[in-house]
Amino acid sequence: MNPELLIPLVIYLAAMLGLGCWLSRRPVEGSFVQDYFLGNRSMGGFVLAMTMVATYASASSFIGGPGAAYRLGLGWVLLAMIQVPTVWLTLGVLGKQFAHIARRVNALTINDMLRARYQNPLVVVLAALGLLAAFVATMVVQFIGGARLLETVTGLPYEGGLMLFAVTVLLYTLIGGFRAVVITDAVQGVLMLLGTLVLLAGVLHAGGGAAALFAGLADIDPGLVSPQGPDGFLGISFMLSFWVLVCFGVIGLPHSAVRCLAYKDSAAMHKGIIIGTLVGAVLMFGMHFAGALGRVLVPELTVPDKVMPTLMLAVLPPVVAGLFLAGPMAAIMSTIDSQLIQASATLVKDLYLNYLCRTPPSPTAIKRASRLVTLGLGLVVLWAALSPPEMIIWLNLMAFGALQAIFFWPLVLGLYWWRGNATGALASMVTGALSYGLLLHFGIKPLGLHAIVPSLTLSGLAYVLGSLLSPPPPSAVRELFGNT
Repeated sequence: MNPELLIPLVIYLAAMLGLGCWLSRRPVEGSFVQDYFLGNRSMGGFVLAMTMVATYASASSFIGGPGAAYRLGLGWVLLAMIQVPTVWLTLGVLGKQFAHIARRVNALTINDMLRARYQNPLVVVLAALGLLAAFVATMVVQFIGGARLLETVTGLPYEGGLMLFAVTVLLYTLIGGFRAVVITDAVQGVLMLLGTLVLLAGVLHAGGGAAALFAGLADIDPGLVSPQGPDGFLGISFMLSFWVLVCFGVIGLPHSAVRCLAYKDSAAMHKGIIIGTLVGAVLMFGMHFAGALGRVLVPELTVPDKVMPTLMLAVLPPVVAGLFLAGPMAAIMSTIDSQLIQASATLVKDLYLNYLCRTPPSPTAIKRASRLVTLGLGLVVLWAALSPPEMIIWLNLMAFGALQAIFFWPLVLGLYWWRGNATGALASMVTGALSYGLLLHFGIKPLGLHAIVPSLTLSGLAYVLGSLLSPPPPSAVRELFGNT
């Protein structure tokens, strides 16, 4: 065990936990549910930008993405830059509409928006079940990423790193709720940015500059400096699929979309778009470029997902590496806390309070239930993370696609097409989930495309046909969603 690396990381984890405890002691404005799950819609522009970036830049981005770049070379770096417009797309397409309507119907979750738009319990229940299933998979990815990071840099066994990481995230999310999540996300976003820049500078210095590292990649395999990657892996069909999966389709991710309910005003949204896009561009390029160049410096890695922490150990002094390993740790923590709080909101607010609770519970009972559900979900994910796969990026992308196949059209067309109704939403969700699951399970790739492309196409057609073949939504719904 290396104390020069372990001590800064433990201090960082303790600081995040302390911040969550401090935020939990602030007076609650309004109801506990609104404060715990949405932070009373008080986010400013900088916090909005950093929580959007930090929520999106997950273990897949900081651990799995660079691992894929390590294996596939500079072509994957170019491919990863497709993700740059994600903050702009999410806030631009959903932000203003979501915020306006959410305040009118007092929506605290994405399922609250679906409930107000479609007036159908089955839509909400199916959406909740789909969200929970996909979030469990993506949270498992984050737990694995955090454990592998601690395992690589501190010498802790995988299970020990998993426990240390899980306990920290669970405690500050459990205690502080949404407010703790977004404020710690802002801090973690800054650390991610600094850690990425320091690591990339260290890699370039250790390798003698970009030209020398490019030559080293070409010596290993000329495909590593080709846009198509080794053996032409990164073809047109793969690139189109990736664009849909990690850029265009991100609009349908509930844990990103919920940020559109929580910012303070239009000025905060516009500031968030600019800052979030710029920071996201630097992070995506820096992380993946360092991972690709790392193939020259540490060519014998058997687990590509370990490239980022291994590079930090190789090119930075131990104390500096310990400080800036908080960057990838921040990326992982900031995603899982967002998904954990959203999954808890789904169970407590969307299912229990709306459909299962016959008499309104007391505020104390709601508080207890919210925290117990958060703890229970965390323990389930912890158990599932005890058996990790070799590369986490594919599991993360699979869960991403499932969320998009279920939520994309009901969210987007629900906002922008007045004729959409509950029949269309149900048809879209069922078609998207079934087609995505079947295509993935049987390995079917029409025209070489990832399952998300035909699944989104089919679910979009199902939404339109289902809506046109059934009565239009009630006039009250058309007025609420049509005049924004």
